[in-house]
Order: sequence, then structure tokens, then C-alpha cells
Amino acid sequence: MSTNKIILGLVTAAVAGAVIGLLLAPEESRKTIRKLKKKTNSLAGDLIAALEKSKNQVADAAGQLKKDGEAYANEAVEKAGEYAGSTP
Repeated sequence: MSTNKIILGLVTAAVAGAVIGLLLAPEESRKTIRKLKKKTNSLAGDLIAALEKSKNQVADAAGQLKKDGEAYANEAVEKAGEYAGSTP
């Protein structure tokens, strides 16, 4: 499952939970709002952690692609040198 789907699922679940919580809340509104804030802060922290993890994965992949590109470029330069040095 992709990270985008996970993040979208977390956000959707948070919104749905908040709406259901407000509709079915038997407590005073202040208590409900306090609980919602606490849960929202918790979910926001989870979302930030997931985004950081995704950012690190992208950075790692970009670094690997750069290494691979440099290796292919060096190989191409060597091949070009071999072809230029050979006589037909």
C-alpha cells in the first residue's frame, strides 16, 4: 500500500471519527472538544511522522539514482573513449 493511501486513510478516519464522536457524544461539549483536540493532536503527530519517513525514503532513492546515473555516465565516457581510440 502506498504512503499516500495510508495518509489519506488516516485523515479520512480522523474526520469520520470526529463527526461520529460529535453526533453520539453523551458528554458536555467542552469535554468532547477537549478529547477531539487531544486525538487530533495525536493524529497530526502520526501524520507528521509518516511524512518525515516518506521524505527520508525519497531522499534515499534520489541519492541512489544519482549514484547509478554517475556510474552509467562514467561507463559511457569509457566506452566512448574506447570507440574513439579504435580505428575502423
